[in-house]
Amino acid sequence: MRAKRCGRFGRCGTWLVLGFLLFLAAPAPTPEQAPLTPTATATDVSVPAIGRTWPLGTRPTVLRGWEPPATVYGRGHRGVDLAAPAGTPVRAVAPGRVSFAGRVAGKGVVSVELTGTDLRTTYEPVTASVEKGDEVAAGEVVGTVEPTGSHCTTTCVHWGLRSGETYLDPLSLLPPWLLRRGPSRLLPVLDIPLP
Repeated sequence: MRAKRCGRFGRCGTWLVLGFLLFLAAPAPTPEQAPLTPTATATDVSVPAIGRTWPLGTRPTVLRGWEPPATVYGRGHRGVDLAAPAGTPVRAVAPGRVSFAGRVAGKGVVSVELTGTDLRTTYEPVTASVEKGDEVAAGEVVGTVEPTGSHCTTTCVHWGLRSGETYLDPLSLLPPWLLRRGPSRLLPVLDIPLP
């Protein structure tokens, strides 16, 4: 019985060898097709903590954090959603130059290339108050939160960070003292006479 099946398709060994050779000859996946691991995305590019303010001025509620995708086109969350009422001023977290200010798929978007880096931050949905090419300082208003266009269940700002085509955690731009919750506390200074 076995000899009959192999005889019908030629020699079985020949088919196995041809299949194996085709497998070896197949092109390797390009970097765009190769899967990304969350740790590779997070550690391949170092992010300097150059942020000087939150995009909304004060520390907002983070509605959804950064969730890197397992693959280039995989599910994930390529930014951070910050709770913000419509009309709230949106600020540049670090100095840079506006690389885009306009609408994409019906949403207002502002992108800022950060000075001295290959990093770019994005803010959406935002009605821009700046134009492409404008220089902005850390804390400078770049627009206001739009009442619609958000993917959140309430109004929010989606804050993103990219290095080239790689998405990064925008919170990594902020120094640790900006990430802490709670008020600042002053400690007593001992052995200093009162004025």
